[in-house]
Amino acid sequence: MMMPKIKKCRWALAIAALLLSACSSQEQQTQYAQVAQHPAIEGVTMIETCKQEAAHRYNTQSQRISVVDFKQYQGSYEILGSTTRREAFTCSFDESGQFLHLSSS
Repeated sequence: MMMPKIKKCRWALAIAALLLSACSSQEQQTQYAQVAQHPAIEGVTMIETCKQEAAHRYNTQSQRISVVDFKQYQGSYEILGSTTRREAFTCSFDESGQFLHLSSS
């Protein structure tokens, strides 16, 4: 008579283990989604930094700087822009959103 109880306990343990493993993999997916959205949130900060760097380089006010395009690559970001005097430039950022350099186009 002990055999049926042991089999029931094993099934209950197997089901519990399966449910627990499903819960842990769902948590990992949630964390991945949060990481994937992080650079998009910092896009506004990168644009503002780019405008300030360009204003300093071209000796003008940041309000006179226009952003033309925002490109995302696998490991970096680029912001293309120009001044009111039609001086084109590109700001480069690393994958974490840190400013790298500004180059004239």
